Amino acid sequence: MAQAGAAADAAFSLPKLPYAFDALEPHIDAKTMEIHHDKHHQAYVDNLNKAIAANAALKGQTLEGIVGNLALIKDEAARTALRNNGGGHWNHSFFWEIMAPAGKGGEASADLTAAIKASFESLDGLKKAFNEAATKRFGSGWAWLIVQDKKLKVVSTPNQDNPLMKEIIPDADFGKPILGLDVWEHAYYLHYQNKRPDYIAAFWNLVNWKEVDKRFKAATA
Repeated sequence: MAQAGAAADAAFSLPKLPYAFDALEPHIDAKTMEIHHDKHHQAYVDNLNKAIAANAALKGQTLEGIVGNLALIKDEAARTALRNNGGGHWNHSFFWEIMAPAGKGGEASADLTAAIKASFESLDGLKKAFNEAATKRFGSGWAWLIVQDKKLKVVSTPNQDNPLMKEIIPDADFGKPILGLDVWEHAYYLHYQNKRPDYIAAFWNLVNWKEVDKRFKAATA
């Protein structure tokens, strides 16, 4: 079955996690990971496939192509379905990959570190800006570190929107994501209840800097 970047004429499928459900403990518990991946992400995949089946014009497009060109979908109901479920599938596929078990994610490369310093003065400066964006996102949504005009920027999007959604999100939030955090309650509530800031702080123990660096290099090439 096709994965997150597959052509839209074939059904998308749920990608396997790159680690076990309990691999991110104690920062994210196994039961949350199981429900988040097997139930929530699967629902986005299923509903995305239904939306694609109803729109022949999407044949041959990748998932990134779909979420990046939502403004071309004129039917409002179809656009909303693709926005919510295509965004949900892309965002979660990305999210699993930019996390790793504590101590396994490596460190930011010299080039990425230099870019972080240029935009935020330090890694602590990045964390402060990112944590603020994640904490202040009202309701459900995401915090992102993106490459915009070859510079790093922190942004936040509601629901399952992401920075690839050109002409759907504000221009100021458009860019290539290299790091992201899901702040929907289903991502943390079993363990952290209403303590979203604690979940956000714990996330930094799980960042897969090797993957972030790979995406940074691709976005700035």
